[in-house]
Formats: sequence, C-alpha cells, structure tokens
Amino acid sequence: MFLSQLFDELAADLAGNGVPPARADARDLIAAILDKPKFWPTANQSLELDRATEEAIRKAGARMVQGMPMQYAVGRAAFRHLELNVDQRVLIPRPETEMLVELVLGLAGQGGTAVDVGTGSGAIALALAAEGRFDKVIATDISEDALEVARSNLGAIPPEKRTLLDFRLGNLLEPVAGELARAIVSNPPYISPAERGDLPAGVRDWEPPLALFSAEDGMAAIRGIVREAAALLEPGGLLAVEIDARRAGHARECAETDSRFRDVEIRTDLTGRERFLVARRKER
Repeated sequence: MFLSQLFDELAADLAGNGVPPARADARDLIAAILDKPKFWPTANQSLELDRATEEAIRKAGARMVQGMPMQYAVGRAAFRHLELNVDQRVLIPRPETEMLVELVLGLAGQGGTAVDVGTGSGAIALALAAEGRFDKVIATDISEDALEVARSNLGAIPPEKRTLLDFRLGNLLEPVAGELARAIVSNPPYISPAERGDLPAGVRDWEPPLALFSAEDGMAAIRGIVREAAALLEPGGLLAVEIDARRAGHARECAETDSRFRDVEIRTDLTGRERFLVARRKER
C-alpha cells in the first residue's frame, strides 16, 4: 500500500470518530511510527509501505479511534531532548513539566543529589541526569509498574549518564529517608477526585489515577512532599514542585508556614498560569 492511501484512510477513520484535526493527527501518528519528522509523511506520499509497517500504523490508528491518546497509541512521547517509552502505567509527559526541569537546572547549582518524587516514566530524573551537573539522581515512585517503565527509558540518555540514576520504590520521599539532597523536584498528583468529571476524556479514561488524583482536595501529596523535603534538603537546597493553579495559594501557604523554608514563591508557566512552587531550605 502507498503511504498516501493509508494516510487518507487513517484520517477518515479519525474524522469519523470526531478526532480533530484528523489529518494532522494522522500525519503525526504516521511520523511517530516511522520515527520521522512531522512533515515527512506529507512530503513522501508516494512511498510504498511494507506489510509490517502498514500493520503497525493501522493498529496504532485503531487505538486512537477508540480514544487513546496518541502517545499511548504509538508507545512513545517526546520530553525535552528525550524520546521516552510510555504506556498506561505512567502519565504522558507534559510541556509544563519540561519547564519544571528548566527551573531546577537554572536554580539548583551543581553537584550533590537530585531527587525526583513520583518519577513515572522517568522524564524528570532522566532529563536532570542528562542535562544537569548532579553527582546522583534518585527517582522514586510508589508504583513498581511505573519504575519498570522508567528503567526502560535509561537508553534515552547517554551511557555515561546512566550510572547517575538510582530508582527506588516507595511513597513520596520515604525511599531517601536519612539522606541529604541538593534538589527535590516533583510533578505529583494534584487533582481532587471530585474534579474527575472536569478532565478531558483522554486524561480521565486513559491515564493512571494514582498519578492524577490526591486526597485532601488534591493537596495531600503536595503537603507530604513539602513536609518531608524540609527534613532532607541540605542548607540552601531547592524544592520545586509542579502544582495546579487552583491550589497555588494553598501550596505556597504550606511552604511559608514551615519555618524550615525561605524564599518561597510561585512561578508561572508560559501561559501565565501559576504552575510551580519553589522554595529554599534554610540553614540548619
């Protein structure tokens, strides 16, 4: 089959299921399966596909027609300079979380240990290991399934950087109890279970609830991280947590009322939404 035929069929299937914009999604899906730039399928419509490639594209397209997000359908997601394996055991990495990594790289300095709490696919930890100047990067998660995905992504960073990573199973910062960290960073669950119905179907129906929802009106994980981080950060150490704009005030209050922190602030994302809690550990 020629690529042009499959392109048209896939776009028609997606359009019939109400996926907008169908042709753009068909193009992006084909490019992802073939590991090509997004413009490539449009510029190479006369290519004749082998049976295995055609079948792989059709299967991924069928998953998208069912409503599955494209990243899960193709099994990969881009994050900063990395190409990561993803499936329904982990969240799909978001552009906002790329900004969280940028914040940490700019504020944490060099050396010491960075801890990524609730690592999921390993996106934050791997990016910090690849781009930062830390001596060690510890990635924790309460889900063994998530850690399995994160470990599978070690190949996304250079071989000499892989030895920096240490994956540990456990809730929040329990796996690093008693150690000191230069930076603690997290994209924790911060959605209230009561807000489930407000989420897009692609998030609500496909992404893991454990990584989305938190008790105490979405604040339980954030409060736990702030409390536990204060005991583990070295003097001047950085805490950086991705948050929801609806909870920015509560997150800031949580850190400001802990006498062990200084320089507490809320940073915004590229859309101007309050998105990140940043604080420093006071001198001990």
